Amino acid sequence: MITLKRLVLTGLTFFVVFLVGSSLIGSWSEPQITSRLQLYQTDLLLQATEFQPEASGANVDSTRTAILGKDPIATSLEQYEDVRQTAQTELDRFQSRLDQVTVADAAAPEFPTSSSDPSKQGQLRTAIRQQQTLIDQLDLRIGILQVEQGQVETALETWSRLTASSNGTRSASDVTASDTRASDATAPPPNRVAETLTGLWSQPPRLLPDVEQQIQENLDGWFRDRALSRLYELQQRPDAISALQQAAQAAAQQTFLKLTLIGVVPIIGCLAGTAILISLLVQRAFRGEQALLAQNGTTIWETPWSGEIVWQVLIAGFFFAGQIVLPLASQLLGIGFSAFDSRARAAYALLYYLAMAGISLFVLYLSIRKFLPLPQEWFRLKSKSNWFLWGGGGYLVALPLMIVVSWINQQVWQGQGGSNPLLQIVLEEGDPIALGMFFATASIAAPIFEEILFRGFLLPSLTRYMSVGWAIALSSLIFATAHLSLAEVLPLTLLGAVLGFVYTRSRSLLSPILLHSLWNSVTMIGLFLLGSGAE
Repeated sequence: MITLKRLVLTGLTFFVVFLVGSSLIGSWSEPQITSRLQLYQTDLLLQATEFQPEASGANVDSTRTAILGKDPIATSLEQYEDVRQTAQTELDRFQSRLDQVTVADAAAPEFPTSSSDPSKQGQLRTAIRQQQTLIDQLDLRIGILQVEQGQVETALETWSRLTASSNGTRSASDVTASDTRASDATAPPPNRVAETLTGLWSQPPRLLPDVEQQIQENLDGWFRDRALSRLYELQQRPDAISALQQAAQAAAQQTFLKLTLIGVVPIIGCLAGTAILISLLVQRAFRGEQALLAQNGTTIWETPWSGEIVWQVLIAGFFFAGQIVLPLASQLLGIGFSAFDSRARAAYALLYYLAMAGISLFVLYLSIRKFLPLPQEWFRLKSKSNWFLWGGGGYLVALPLMIVVSWINQQVWQGQGGSNPLLQIVLEEGDPIALGMFFATASIAAPIFEEILFRGFLLPSLTRYMSVGWAIALSSLIFATAHLSLAEVLPLTLLGAVLGFVYTRSRSLLSPILLHSLWNSVTMIGLFLLGSGAE
């Protein structure tokens, strides 16, 4: 006979599956952070081109070429044009969806549907505004890159797409986006900046009023320096050119170091990880069951509870209470993440995550407390094996595997599928205290909680019904799905599999916690370096 508890769990399961499925489907149309990261790294690359080391020689030149490439300007232009093409495709798609919603409203205004909901129109108009703003900013920069490639006429045509908006010559979709964007009084019209740049490189040049102020306020980094250099040349100001070059050289030296850290260190890690993986596979081939890869490979946990407890902890504790009830309570209390300033948002993110983890772990404790004391293998933090080597080695092995899977993932999703919103915030954050709190959330709180839940509880519980290998696979898929982004499912499933493999072999939760913390910490540091260098 079905008990009331199972009926409630069944109902909650359908509810959770619906909401999680809706979130995953909704993330399909959201951009990944990958494209933005590429542009930040491209901006660093451009700024580093100004670096002229005092020493010279074949080794110095080869190192500089290895970091910057043979033709960094051409490479940067190609990347910017690729991002613009993707943004234009997204703009056209959003405009098409808005047109469909508008037609549906006109056809049946007295019977509104979810597709013709005014809030849906608002979301689409916001998305259109954001995409058009992105395209405008890209066109400003693409034009400067084209000038540096000697394509002055092409650059003037690029900027004319922006200046044309003031003459009413844009397409219907562009006008809609421009009208929406015009409501933002804090941002100067991009066509004004485009007119300024057009005047600098026209023949004869035309210097508009407040031209230097326009450049300083609306361009940054290498693009600002290129425009200012052109202005000072036209104004015949050698002192200003000299000061600009000195400042650019100092910034380029720091940027070159950042690029070295961002580019070279991961390569070294990948090479080390590949070497470790190959050696482990060779050892497995020659030593068989005595190899490290086979250690504890088939040893299951003694699980005192049934699958209903696992069901209860995941559905009632983690998904429903932690990811549905808690956000709803925050909304009812009027607590909104976007309403806070930088430090308050970071504190809110940390406290919110701790509350979610606390609720989930409390439900876990209530569910298994009648089975206390647990067998010694459960939630074990100590181990006879060297947990530090398992965690650190697992991180290095994960690097080359994740690079391959991430490349495949990018080909599949083509820049869509969503990303963790915290990544974008960290990329653009400049406050060190806020960054510290975000770092604590991602690199301390998240690894401890998620490893206790997914590796410490879920994975061993599944070994009651399946082999260790299948338990690793299923727990990894659930772990990836819980992040609610389609584009992250494949790479996070792989990462979860490495975490699970490390845990089952080391039999210490410290190993996957260390691996998880290293992964998030390096990601956060990389985002900080990219963001701080693109100012």
